[in-house]
Amino acid sequence: MAVYHIEPERSTLHGTFSRDYVPVLTIQSGDTVVYRTLEAGWGIEPRRSAVHEEMPKKVEPRDPEKDSGHALCGPISIVGAEPGMTLEVQIGEIRTGAWGWTGAGGWEHDVHIRLGLTSKDRYHLWELDSDNLTARNQFGYEISLRPFMGVMGMPTNEPGFHSTAPPRFTGGNLDCKELVPGSSLFLPIAVSGGLFSVGDGHAVQGDGEACVTAIECPMERVELTFVLHRDMKLTAPRARTSEGWLTFGLHENLQEATYLALEEMMVLMGEQYGIDRLDALALSSLLVDLRITQIVNGVRGCHAVLPRGALRLSR
Repeated sequence: MAVYHIEPERSTLHGTFSRDYVPVLTIQSGDTVVYRTLEAGWGIEPRRSAVHEEMPKKVEPRDPEKDSGHALCGPISIVGAEPGMTLEVQIGEIRTGAWGWTGAGGWEHDVHIRLGLTSKDRYHLWELDSDNLTARNQFGYEISLRPFMGVMGMPTNEPGFHSTAPPRFTGGNLDCKELVPGSSLFLPIAVSGGLFSVGDGHAVQGDGEACVTAIECPMERVELTFVLHRDMKLTAPRARTSEGWLTFGLHENLQEATYLALEEMMVLMGEQYGIDRLDALALSSLLVDLRITQIVNGVRGCHAVLPRGALRLSR
């Protein structure tokens, strides 16, 4: 299978999802693409200040209509991909750049409003050690890294340019910290070719992404292999990780997102084990963990986790 490389250049960068974008690369199922990505805010150098007023240099020029969201690389087209099929994204090596940032407060997001932190902000500026998977900030704190990509997805079959902020059934800004190397993300395809894009590198993040940012960072290497599943029919994203199967629920209301994740898990359990919805619900109550993916993207996320080997047939 072929291996391709995409660099974050003006011709490969965009900040919206659209079915109308011309792909920057066309590949076959089974091919691998190695990306280098910018941090989500289009910055090309580290932040130097803990306050918002001093902004780093960014990619220019940027189209206010097409480049208003996360800095994404792509899109790529997969030969034979058609609506109703599923794209598996196998996640290989992810290597962070040397710097990152986390910003809290200072603008009217729901989290900041609820916690009374709209009037001032603070940025944690991180030096990243990708060899030892550690980060240190200007306040002397050191933490461990677990890098993943916040945005991996495709457009829906709707005209125009669409925000990268809310996750959709075709993926996008899922912000799921479980999607680390060795994992696979399964996404429903809505347009011919798929038109997959990736960006929003996170050096580490907790479930929920509480302050609206993770350690936002450029990535030196993001290795993704794309496999087309013609007969797999999904209505929402799924993932398979070293821990087990994940199903996602996405909705403006977090309670409804939780129900959707649980419902998708019941469907998966029926497929995997041949059990009906009542048995799937009973067993989910014993075996499945419901986790908040993120609460900050307008469309909230919950993922249900069924651990590997948790359910075994004794007969």
